[in-house]
Amino acid sequence: MLHELFSPSVQHALDLAGIFVFAISGALLAVRKNFDVFGIAVLAEVTALGGGLFRDLIIGAVPPAAFTDLGYFVMPLVATALVFFLHPEVERIQLGVNVFDAAGLGLFCVTGTIKAYEYGLSLTSSAVLGLATAVGGGVLRDVLANEIPSLVRWDRDLYAVPAMVGATMVALCIQWDVLNTATGALAVVTAFSLRLLALRFHWRAPRAWNRRSSTAEEA
Repeated sequence: MLHELFSPSVQHALDLAGIFVFAISGALLAVRKNFDVFGIAVLAEVTALGGGLFRDLIIGAVPPAAFTDLGYFVMPLVATALVFFLHPEVERIQLGVNVFDAAGLGLFCVTGTIKAYEYGLSLTSSAVLGLATAVGGGVLRDVLANEIPSLVRWDRDLYAVPAMVGATMVALCIQWDVLNTATGALAVVTAFSLRLLALRFHWRAPRAWNRRSSTAEEA
């Protein structure tokens, strides 16, 4: 099904681009946490490949693509080198990094959902794994950096919701037998656009209704 949306070469190039941008975000957090070069590389690799590894292990696609394609492993190391030597310059183009990160989010939630379905999962389970593919690496990144994952923090702009929307769109397209290049691209663009709008207007998920808490809120 994936090969019907993108040619193998295009799919591979898109995967590498998404991996690279996710790795940049992991490496930048490692620098902010004052990690050494090994720590930067680990966080870059985990952020870039964690979601895909989790998906592949769940669906039984072993060995995972991250271990069979050298480019998947090397691309985070390239991001590590870039951030290690040029992190002040990379920080200054954070807006651009966010845009590409949003694009990677949109791409991976779609391809993750399709791949899970191809391995026999139900539509609901496939959409869940599509979401996990897109956000799983970021969760592992934050855990390793000893931070509350951005995925569950109320003071972070919507991240999981755009991926959830994109994955759900793919599942519905499969259900209605209308999944093709156009509808797949629409799902990618929708998730991408929702993430950019959330960044622009600081959209956040609501907290509990009429909540009462004595816990100090974090900035």
